[in-house]
Amino acid sequence: MSFPLRSPRDTVGGIVLFGRILDKIRLNAQGKLPEGYHLGFIAGNRTFDDRVCRFLNVDFDALTARTLQGGSDEEILEWCFATSGRPDEEQIEVWNTFMMKRGWRDSGTPSLIRSREEAGLADRMDLVTFFDLMDVEEGRAS
Repeated sequence: MSFPLRSPRDTVGGIVLFGRILDKIRLNAQGKLPEGYHLGFIAGNRTFDDRVCRFLNVDFDALTARTLQGGSDEEILEWCFATSGRPDEEQIEVWNTFMMKRGWRDSGTPSLIRSREEAGLADRMDLVTFFDLMDVEEGRAS
């Protein structure tokens, strides 16, 4: 069986991470979110869930409710756009580029190093972004 969350690199409507947050919402509702994974916000910490919601300017609880109503990923993304506006191509490019490089030589680097250590991958200096780490931990890359 493959890992139940899609890669953070996978896109919906050209936007990275969005499909992954929908996966997490759906799995959590079924009681199948993998152990150790969180959903939403962690007090005092920015999460990718938080960043997705801020980028799309939607409330996490509202996104959760809309996701659980059903519909395709694209329909849910269109709901987000109708709720708070559609980012233009340049905004999406900046978002995607920022998120795909998160942890590489930025303020997230200490957290990435800590996460690699916690995953038993401290020696994997090739895992320079959180996306790299997630894909290795979840079996999509070696």
